[in-house]
Amino acid sequence: MPRYVIEREIPGAGKLTPAELVAISQKSCDVLKRLGPAIQWVESYVTDDKIYCVYIAPDEKLIREHAAGGGFPANRISQVRTKIDPTTAEGGEAARSGRA
Repeated sequence: MPRYVIEREIPGAGKLTPAELVAISQKSCDVLKRLGPAIQWVESYVTDDKIYCVYIAPDEKLIREHAAGGGFPANRISQVRTKIDPTTAEGGEAARSGRA
């Protein structure tokens, strides 16, 4: 299933209180429940004026439905093509297992 990174422009996001973050999270989860199991929220990163969210969904349309249902902006939606991390520099799992 495709993974997406959603960029949400929310001025002052980094100053949201814990209670406000709880409320936003609860709203998101409520919308996800209504949309069904095809879409999953993995995690989010809060910066000063943006929130970057990672979702698993069959397509961008369902991501946009979630945003509309929750009243959240979805300024940019990017499909993740691959993932790298420090082990990539060592040849990654494919190299270690002989699949490279």
